[in-house]
Amino acid sequence: MASPIEDYALVSDLHTGALISRRGSIDWLCLPRFDSASVFGALLGTEDHGRWLLAPEADAAVVSRSYLGPTFILQTHWATDTGSALVTEFMPVGDDRASIVRRVEGISGTVDMRQELEVRFNYGTVLPWMRRDPDPHGERLLAVAGPNALVLRGDNLPRAEDHKHVGRFTVAAGERVDMELTWYPSHLEVPRLTDIETALASTTEYWEKWADHCDPAQLYVGPVQRSLLVLRALTHETTGGIVAAPTTSLPEVAGGERNWDYRYCWLRDAALTLEAMLGHGYADEALHWRNWLLRAVAGDPEDLQIMYAVDGARELPERILPQFAGYEGSVPVRVGNGAVSQYQGDVVGEVMVALARLRDAGVAEDNFSWPLQRALMTFLERHLEDKDHGIWEMRGEPRHFIHSRVMMWAAFDRAAAAVRSHGLDGPVELWDALRDGLREEILNHGFNKELNSFTQYYGSREVDAALLQLPQVGFLAYDDERMLGTVARIEQDLRTGSGLLLRYATQSRVDGLEPGDNPFLACSFWLVEQYAATGRSGEARALMDQLVAYSNELGLLSEEYDPVHHTMAGNFPQAFSHLALVRAADALNSAAPLPDAPAGSSGSSHPTERSR
Repeated sequence: MASPIEDYALVSDLHTGALISRRGSIDWLCLPRFDSASVFGALLGTEDHGRWLLAPEADAAVVSRSYLGPTFILQTHWATDTGSALVTEFMPVGDDRASIVRRVEGISGTVDMRQELEVRFNYGTVLPWMRRDPDPHGERLLAVAGPNALVLRGDNLPRAEDHKHVGRFTVAAGERVDMELTWYPSHLEVPRLTDIETALASTTEYWEKWADHCDPAQLYVGPVQRSLLVLRALTHETTGGIVAAPTTSLPEVAGGERNWDYRYCWLRDAALTLEAMLGHGYADEALHWRNWLLRAVAGDPEDLQIMYAVDGARELPERILPQFAGYEGSVPVRVGNGAVSQYQGDVVGEVMVALARLRDAGVAEDNFSWPLQRALMTFLERHLEDKDHGIWEMRGEPRHFIHSRVMMWAAFDRAAAAVRSHGLDGPVELWDALRDGLREEILNHGFNKELNSFTQYYGSREVDAALLQLPQVGFLAYDDERMLGTVARIEQDLRTGSGLLLRYATQSRVDGLEPGDNPFLACSFWLVEQYAATGRSGEARALMDQLVAYSNELGLLSEEYDPVHHTMAGNFPQAFSHLALVRAADALNSAAPLPDAPAGSSGSSHPTERSR
């Protein structure tokens, strides 16, 4: 049985990521990339779908669990009746291989450790052929199936026992046991043994140097730094693609059908990540993503997609994996994403806003980037009147969603500004006219005077938390009376008893799915930004502190939070939540300080609300 979502830690090598539970089990790992098939899939089923457990054999308690400074090197301090031990786990960065290292060090007394290795390739369906081989450094355990292979090296290798490999060893104070599991294409030679001491040092150095480049914030320093690190950990080092999360099908509601595959690169999410990175000094990372974008969307603009694979591939067909029972019985378990074929009118706007920020930061356009942006604008012109599926990827009928129309307005606005302010070429008069026409249309058809609020789509009486982004792109001021009226409606209709925001009212069935959803964390972070910009600093700080407390003790956030059961929901860790945290913290840093700031508002530490 999988652990609660908040009990997982992420380790990443900038190509893929593993989720490790507080019980010491690696329950999710796709190799060699984020969007590859899983090798360990117990997160969505049972241990028979693959896992690697390493923990004390007797009853043990986790004394502490933390990352080693600003890294993704996980350290867990275990205590038993006979002694204590430290387990250090990480994925080496920069060595052009896919591996995970686990080190056990005795601290006091003796600790009996147990490991169980169950390798299941292809999402838990392929049982590999496993054998022990001699190795220049001792012995190794090989697992081979079709194109995939794994090699486990280390002392006290586990032995076959009922379709899994089980091992036991004892570590005493001052002793150390190392092990490394490495993926490689089965037709190649077994990779060489890693120098674990060197790999640990170089991986530590990489993360520390990356964190040192961060332009610091004055408030919520710790959460902002960890959020930026998460965004980096979800970025493919080679291609520059940024995945929305390293997981698939963690449910928005336990037992429900809102289970989606987030292991791909959404243009929207990545564009917003670029803005968060750029605001804290990471121009190189932003440029790397721009280059990924240009490669991914190159070609006929009519073939534009809202998401791509990590390497820019376009084929992401959605299919159901019946072998999985789903996290907490939530089915179907999906891989691929059917939303890839949707038209979402906001996406070009999100991209153009982000690239405008890059230009304004002094990054010059080249002979590829600006012509491609012009092509995107031509695509937008052709689809100006089309209805779309919106930011929340509605699976109901397309509509004129106001958020999408405003983002289209922003696209034309930024394109015109590029010509006027940066000397680029383009039909600026046309873009001005389309921008102004969209603004008039939105104000006439998207604002309900009776309700004193913008609505979710033309003709609707419902609101949508995505409307909080209208002032973020400059469509109108944060304190515009129409925006304040919209905020009041959002607070009235979408705020739960916990003070968190839903995305929209699912009871309307506008999304074509059964009603039911948990608060979406990014929306509440947007509300923090709105409060901070309109003088509601006390409410902004209180909500920010509440949201930060929903991260686990490692500073990781999921997509949603279930305030009734006090547990995380949705894919994890979620880039959208973390980039929204960074934006909210930046907004609070820009707002006038409170005379009496709440304790802990510096963000150096934060409380954790746990379900277990």
